This record gives sequence, C-alpha cells and structure tokens, in this order.
Amino acid sequence: MPRMLDVSDEVRAEIGDEEADRLLAGDNAPGSYDCTSCRTPGDSAHERTSTVLFIGDETAVLAFAHATCLPSQVVQVTEEQLQGAVRSINGDSVDLDPQKVVPEQAVLGVTSGLVLLAGELHPALVVEPTAPIVRPGTTGAGDDFLPLLIEQGFMPLSELSEVPPVQHGWSVLLAMGQLHAVLQPSANGGQPVAWWQAHQPLQVTEGWRAAANKHQQVLMFAAPVGSIGRQPREDLLRDALDKAAANGKLVGAAMPLAGT
Repeated sequence: MPRMLDVSDEVRAEIGDEEADRLLAGDNAPGSYDCTSCRTPGDSAHERTSTVLFIGDETAVLAFAHATCLPSQVVQVTEEQLQGAVRSINGDSVDLDPQKVVPEQAVLGVTSGLVLLAGELHPALVVEPTAPIVRPGTTGAGDDFLPLLIEQGFMPLSELSEVPPVQHGWSVLLAMGQLHAVLQPSANGGQPVAWWQAHQPLQVTEGWRAAANKHQQVLMFAAPVGSIGRQPREDLLRDALDKAAANGKLVGAAMPLAGT
C-alpha cells in the first residue's frame, strides 16, 4: 500500500532512487511509527510523514516524523551521538530526535489563532522552537531565542492587554488564503528574506483570514521551547500565552500583512 511519505532530494541522494521508490510504494516503510520529533504515534498510511536520515561516521539510520513536526532531511551526527540516540530499533521504529542530537537545527513551530485584545479579535501567529536556540557561533546549553528577538525589535510582554508595536520591515506572507512565510529585512537592504518559511503552505481558518484582511496586520508572539506547547483550542492557546507572559517568557510584535 502506498505511503504518504515525503522523501527530500537530499535523503533520496543518500539512500538511492531504488530504496526511495520502495519506501514510497510502502514496501519498506512502516505503517505506524513513533515520531522522531514529538514522540507521539504516527501512521504513514493516513498522514503525511517525513523521512529523516541520521548519518554517523559509520552508520546511517532512517527515522520517521510527522510532516507537521519536521521536514524530510539529512542530519549529520557523530557515531557516538547516533549510537546513544538509538534506544530501540524494532524494524520500523527509531527513537531519535534531530533537535537534541543537532541542537542548531531546531525547527520553529508555528501555530495560528485568534487572540482577543481590548475587545477585538486579532490574527496571531505563535512561534515556539522545538529546542533551545543558541546565539550563532556559540555553544552551550543556554537559550538565546528571546534575547535575539528583542535585539531585532520585538517587545517583551508581561501581559496580553494591547496590540504590541509594529515591527517595521517585517511582514507575514499570506497567498491564496494560506500562510507561507514570515519575512524579515535583508541584511544588505535588498528584498526581504524568509525568517520562517512553511515546509508546505499552512491552512488558516476563515475567521483568521477575515481578521487579517480587516486589520491588514498579524500579531506574532514568540516563546522559548516548552513555554506554550501544542494547544488544540484557541482558549487553551490564550491561557498558555498569558502564562508565558506572566513568567517573562513572551515577546511580540505586529507585522503588516503581505498578500491576501
């Protein structure tokens, strides 16, 4: 049975066309698996699944992840990291996390939702990395995600009571009713570049799109890993935002809407 697998060009180049085609046909791919990122069960027969290839010095291990958690990619690790990270391989399940073995490859998780401020609903994006973000060029176990954003003009928020200031030069790209990217100014003054780009365009609700078109701007809130989590409802998302703000772990900005 064919699987809903994403096999990136770089993964295909490593495993070869024949193996990639077998995976896509369902010959060698698992049905159910434990996502290598979020650790929850997945099913490649019913939901889009990414192939993630971990390559050590002598060993390569193919793992699987929800496409919403990670894109298909090749992750270079040391042999010690690879052997230490493989807790159990039972033929179709590998317990690995690319964000932990290669921290600098943390993925930005983005959730859309409507946030009520001063009696009015505003379209918002909530950004939370899958692992601590360290300052480029440094090593260590710290998390510089919020300081880096504050240096770029994002406002620390102690509560969600009003619309945060506009982040000039930044914008949110919406095209054909889908979310494509968050754009930031180019370092050389040219065209804006993607600060975050969707692996595939994200669907937003009619209400979110209507609010974005009404205000012509989107609010972006960001918090360190572990502050917000995946919230299934907007009221729970708001509760998590309020808690992160009260704990001094939230920054925000308003950004013009690019596209429709």
